[in-house]
Formats: sequence, structure tokens, C-alpha cells
Amino acid sequence: MKKNNKTKIIIALISIIVLIALFFGLYKAFGPKPVSGSKAYTVTVTDKDQAVKTYEGRTDAEYLSDLMDELKAAGDFTYEGSMGEYGLFIESINGLKADYNTDGAYWAIYVNGAYGEYGADAQPVEDGGQYGFVYETY
Repeated sequence: MKKNNKTKIIIALISIIVLIALFFGLYKAFGPKPVSGSKAYTVTVTDKDQAVKTYEGRTDAEYLSDLMDELKAAGDFTYEGSMGEYGLFIESINGLKADYNTDGAYWAIYVNGAYGEYGADAQPVEDGGQYGFVYETY
């Protein structure tokens, strides 16, 4: 009877590993893909007082976090963040810190006017893309 239980556990573990590999493969096949080459972009930052700062230009950045690094290097845009379980967690933009634990505030990412499906380090930059960082509270 003990051998039968061990066999069931081994089969369950192998099934879990196969499912994880399958989901990873599907994500790689159908997940967001970066676009190479020069792309036009618009980035807006909306602070807690609803003041909006707009950045426009062209970039070769493949992901939004790369574009954020370019804007930061240009000097008029700043951000701080940390890598977490789900990727880059944006803690502050242009000196405004969002502290979810204190007041439920966070930096939301919008892509072409819709709430973003990916974090900044997984969001591909598309030609003509409009990206918004909005200070929101929950």
C-alpha cells in the first residue's frame, strides 16, 4: 500500500511539472513580444493632484522599463522601483512616492488608454504607443 501511495505522488509531481512547462511554453508563444527598431512613443505621468507631465519622442527600447531608463538618463524623468515576484514594482515617479501600505496608493500603468496587463519590464513598446503612469489609490 505504501508503494502505491509513492507512485501516486510521483505521478502527481510529474503531472505538475508537465503543466508548468506547458504554461511556460504557451506564455512564450502567445505572450507579449517586443518590437525592434525606432518607435514613436508618448508617456504621461499623472500625479496625485491630477497634474500631467508628457514625454514624447522616439526610442529603440523594447520594453517600457527600458524606455523609463532612457527617460531617466535624459534627466527630466525619475523613478525608483524594486524587482519583486511579479517583476518591476514602481515605488516612485518624479519624486512622488506611492506607498500602498500607508494609504493604498500605487502607480498604475495604462497602455493606449487601457489599464495595463503587464508590468513595466514585460510591457513591449510599440510604435505610436501611449503609456501612462497614474498615481492611484485603492
